[in-house]
Amino acid sequence: MISYRRKEIGWAYGFVAIPVLGFLLFGLLPLIASGILSFTKWDMVTSPKFVGFTNYVNLWKDEKVHKGLFNTFFMLIHIPLGMFISLLLAMLMNQKVRGVSIFRTIFYIPVISPVVAVSLLWMWMLNYDFGLVNQFLWDWFHIKGPNWLGDPHWVKPSLILMGLWGGVGGNMVLYLAGLQSISSTYYEAAEVDGANAFQKFTRITVPLLSNIHFFVVVMGVIGTFQAFSQVYVMVPDGGPEYSAATVVFNIFQHAFEYFDMGYASAEAWMLGVIILILTMIQFRLSKRWAYND
Repeated sequence: MISYRRKEIGWAYGFVAIPVLGFLLFGLLPLIASGILSFTKWDMVTSPKFVGFTNYVNLWKDEKVHKGLFNTFFMLIHIPLGMFISLLLAMLMNQKVRGVSIFRTIFYIPVISPVVAVSLLWMWMLNYDFGLVNQFLWDWFHIKGPNWLGDPHWVKPSLILMGLWGGVGGNMVLYLAGLQSISSTYYEAAEVDGANAFQKFTRITVPLLSNIHFFVVVMGVIGTFQAFSQVYVMVPDGGPEYSAATVVFNIFQHAFEYFDMGYASAEAWMLGVIILILTMIQFRLSKRWAYND
């Protein structure tokens, strides 16, 4: 009996050790290394040279860093747009009609599609000369579409449009689960009091989904600040006038194109601190509008 318990304990330690080792090797160790490297100048060939806070000081003067931050904050626009579309879709998919599960699957397919494949698809759709979007605008509205990926004013909306197409399906599932968890007694009581559809939506549905709103906002902000793959595939040079480059794209350029790993590490830590501060602000503000019941 005692040996059996020891065997169980051994297996338990074994299963726990795997994720712990994974975190130490691929999480904590790189985090510490990047923190040390952020105070050095290192080209990945010669030995790192200690430069103190020079990398952090240079971040404040770097115009590309400023543009990367501006572009990243600009793309946060897609979060409220995506929440509105996702909630609308969830309400439609919550109807008891034949074949609704097929439509749910169709809307969720972009979420599980590879980012690179989706980016290549949208590059074709947004092509100025033969893209499907411009062709649609001309055929249906006789409007000459913009150069989506070649115009500095349109490249960020292009990325937002692609992000909406690829992200609303995931949030739709969350909202759908939330809608199905709301008891019908709330709506029945509201109908007795004479509430119309809009009042039931704004006074019951929206408040009772506040926890999902909060989760979507937090994850949306973090995901936006970590955006990289779609930018690197669709506009590998950062777009015209660097108008599409995000912070992570800038970090990648300094690390693997300019081989300035110390500067890239400093920028990565700057990004981590920004995400941490924004997340803490959201948690603090959520006490005023997110309900636990």
